[in-house]
Amino acid sequence: MIEKIPSLAQLCKALQQVPYLASKNIYRVVTFFLTNDKERVERFCLALLEAKKNITTCSLCCMWKEREKNCVFCADVTRDARLICVVETWQELLVIEKTEGYKGLYHILGGAICPLEGIGPEDLSIGLLLDRVKNQAPQELILATNQTAEGEATAAFIARKLKDSGVKISCLARGMPVGAMLEGLDKLTVYKALSERRPF
Repeated sequence: MIEKIPSLAQLCKALQQVPYLASKNIYRVVTFFLTNDKERVERFCLALLEAKKNITTCSLCCMWKEREKNCVFCADVTRDARLICVVETWQELLVIEKTEGYKGLYHILGGAICPLEGIGPEDLSIGLLLDRVKNQAPQELILATNQTAEGEATAAFIARKLKDSGVKISCLARGMPVGAMLEGLDKLTVYKALSERRPF
């Protein structure tokens, strides 16, 4: 039936390409756009285009940054450069920042090793992290990957690669629930896990 309304079908098809957007919500999103006034939809589209044009990743930590500006984390001289906290995604960086208890630097891997999905170490920023440790010689590397099979495997891989580097390697305390995603935890749990980290 929807194919008889080509523009509507095209919009639905475009939205189906957005990862993490559940199929049952596509029609609701379509309704949101079609029932809003033209100016509001234009502002949304403009914001998306501007973000695409102006945002890139930091060549050091892989966090998003304005294309013509320095990374807000790497360029912050008040942060402790002796500490690097390794996370899978930038959403987890934001979770840790909300605790206001960590003042070191970050490194975003871009995911976790998952052979079943065809994701290997070369698909992540692990190589960049190893070079960073070699060049910057931090005192401690905090492996704050998610406590899932993939996250644990990724942390173990990094730890093996850096076992002779001389850098202290720690991970989040096991007060975090096994299988939990950082993004879904409250800030107190994340803060305590970070504060009570232990050697890896």
